[in-house]
Amino acid sequence: MESGSGYELRCTLSYGDIYGQILIWLLITFLSLATGLALIAADHPLGGIITIGLVFVLSLPFLMFAFVTTLINHLVLSPRSQS
Repeated sequence: MESGSGYELRCTLSYGDIYGQILIWLLITFLSLATGLALIAADHPLGGIITIGLVFVLSLPFLMFAFVTTLINHLVLSPRSQS
């Protein structure tokens, strides 16, 4: 008598699926660092630190949401082979 599930969960996610998301997040990160450093150099250190912190704090949840939804979209439930 066999027991167990007749289905298997596979992940079809590849690096190319998230490559664009990583590039956009890196672009935003470097632009915020450049803006913050420019503000610090222009005698506005508090404004620079707030800018850098705000961009990181606001961009990380969106980054995580994008990665998680991409991952969920690439999960496949398929029937298990009978071999």
